[in-house]
Amino acid sequence: MGVTFNYQARTKEGQVRTGVVEAASGEAALELLEKYGLYVTFLEEAEAVPVLYKKIKIFQRIPRGEIVAFSRQLAIMFRSKIPIIEIFYTLARQTRNLIFREKIIKIAEDIEGGTILSSALFRHPKIFSPFYVSMVKSGEASGTLSEVLEYLADHLEREQDFRSKIIGAMIYPALVFLVVMAVTAAMILFVIPKLGEIIKEMGAEPPFITQMVLGFSAILRNWGWMAILIFLAFIVVLFRYLKTEEGKRIFDRFSLKIPIIGPFFQKVYLSRFAENLSTLVEGGLPIAQALEITGEVVGNEVYKGILFEARDDVRKGEPISSVLVRYPKAVPPLVVQMCVVGERTGRMAPALMNIVSYYKKEVDRTLDNFVSILEPILIVFLGGIVALLIISVLMPIYQVGLAGF
Repeated sequence: MGVTFNYQARTKEGQVRTGVVEAASGEAALELLEKYGLYVTFLEEAEAVPVLYKKIKIFQRIPRGEIVAFSRQLAIMFRSKIPIIEIFYTLARQTRNLIFREKIIKIAEDIEGGTILSSALFRHPKIFSPFYVSMVKSGEASGTLSEVLEYLADHLEREQDFRSKIIGAMIYPALVFLVVMAVTAAMILFVIPKLGEIIKEMGAEPPFITQMVLGFSAILRNWGWMAILIFLAFIVVLFRYLKTEEGKRIFDRFSLKIPIIGPFFQKVYLSRFAENLSTLVEGGLPIAQALEITGEVVGNEVYKGILFEARDDVRKGEPISSVLVRYPKAVPPLVVQMCVVGERTGRMAPALMNIVSYYKKEVDRTLDNFVSILEPILIVFLGGIVALLIISVLMPIYQVGLAGF
């Protein structure tokens, strides 16, 4: 017995179609509708509540990995001389994320209506960044769109790999920390109160360390909900403030000054700055425009300010290195020297990629060292908490035992 699905789809001509289809699963329904030349933009079981689905759909987002895969497929198909309209309809048919599929179809319709590719992408800023659009625009202007799409796909894949590596390195320490907190909370909320009752029944005077743990447990049980609410409110206010221009500027400056973490962030931003600028220059953008776009996407207000200053000076005829050398705390001599070499030889993009290669290795090494150091620190921390709790439990029992003798 098949399942009935409500669907909304578009034809190749862009006309909207709605209806009902019966299939064994959602995947089978999609394949069936695609055989009839329909590009599905909405699909749900007939028994589902459409309003609820649409509310949930608002919170869906397009994963970065899907944009990376889309970019690679776009580059390959464009290099194969497939007509661009057919490329986008084919990509839409292959995309399982319905929101992204709708956007791709809309881009195809815009191109079919006479809009150039960069302008069609520009209409979807939440998906395609200014960096992405500018790269495509430079390829259109220079007649090297195929090569530029290749550079872009390579760049996005390197960036995705880099991001995944950082996130992957943080997963294990984060899980260990959560386990430590969960075990500690369970002991304080459930084990320690029972200990207090036993000590009270014995009529013994608990030692200071036990009194301290019992007091903390009582506070946590009685007022823990308020502490959680205050903490959550603080986090919400902090995040809202950090989204403001002033808050982001203060945080970005402060983050670079934190011991151990600051130098790590610096390497990440320098690698991002060099790779984005290299990709844009390789794509054929004027250096001043490339600096401006890189400043927008580098992700740190300190480096954004430096890059914007470099943009202004480049427009006056000054080299990039003359600006970078003014900020020795943010830009190490190695970066300045590589930029000097690139400017003198006229090979700026390869010089910048040497910086990327160096700093990515440094980031990998820093991550490995950080994780290797963090593991014993967390173990010692967990051992200290467990030891404190065990001492607070055993000491009163030991004292009662001595009193019995």
